[in-house]
Amino acid sequence: MLTRPRRNRKSQAIRDLVQETHVTTDDLVFPLFLLESPKGKIEVSSMPGINRLGLDLMLLEIEECLTLGIKAFDIFPVVDERHKDRMATNATVPDFFYLRALREIKKQFPEACIMTDVAMDPYSSDGHDGIVDENGRILNDETLEVLAEMALAQAETGIDIIGPSDMMDGRVGYLREGLDRNGFEEVSIMSYTAKYASAFYGPFRDALDSAPKSGDKKTYQMNPANRQEARIEADLDTAEGADFLMVKPALSYLDVIKQIKEEYSLPLAAYNVSGEYAMVAAAAEKGWLDKRAIMNEMLLSIKRAGADIILTYFAKEFALNAKK
Repeated sequence: MLTRPRRNRKSQAIRDLVQETHVTTDDLVFPLFLLESPKGKIEVSSMPGINRLGLDLMLLEIEECLTLGIKAFDIFPVVDERHKDRMATNATVPDFFYLRALREIKKQFPEACIMTDVAMDPYSSDGHDGIVDENGRILNDETLEVLAEMALAQAETGIDIIGPSDMMDGRVGYLREGLDRNGFEEVSIMSYTAKYASAFYGPFRDALDSAPKSGDKKTYQMNPANRQEARIEADLDTAEGADFLMVKPALSYLDVIKQIKEEYSLPLAAYNVSGEYAMVAAAAEKGWLDKRAIMNEMLLSIKRAGADIILTYFAKEFALNAKK
């Protein structure tokens, strides 16, 4: 035999030389859950090892992560029910704990890339990403006005990237126009381009207590059966001024990641979501899986499919293991 592929697998040194795909901390965004109480810390029961943190502890967490090489963080607010209403009004109150915390984080760590979430569900008494009318319909165009106000309020704190996760039609262009008109041309938009109506979001909704109070999100999030539909969304987001595209979730949609990467030139993110994390963490706690090995394989698969950026709850653990 002239060709023996195993020769390139015979030692770790050689395997490292010919490895095609690499994941580093430069590729990762670490999602964080912010509590109102500055010194608060509550573990997410369905996400072992992941905590909701008050500002004081979150500042320490970000500082530690920066020393490990993680430079980007996506911060989500855990909003108490007493602060919620139908129009998500606290999302734009300058002194609300989320906006105050963002200002302080950027003040303490100007070098960190801070991403925020633009959607109504954390602040909405209905638990939906948009305004719900008396018949249970999600009002698309009326929601855009609320989202634009949210985006401006977040941009004013100094953050780097806004992440519209709502899946309303036309929101990227509407937000881009509003940001530019108000002098925030340098604030980037990472659009949740192909966000599917997935069963993998359960632990995230536990973390934020943001599940819909009625109905579901299938009239605005995408049907998991559809791949070509992602092209429609990617075309729109690109034309409307997105700086990054995103596919969410990641593992069950590697084919969509590959398709978007091959057909569009914008940087592509993939969200390794809460349910994907929880499955591995729970199985590892029972001794059924090697958590570190599965984590590395999962992240490699997402990168190999074409993602330039991976939002993942494994970010800190990956960085700690990389230092060993």
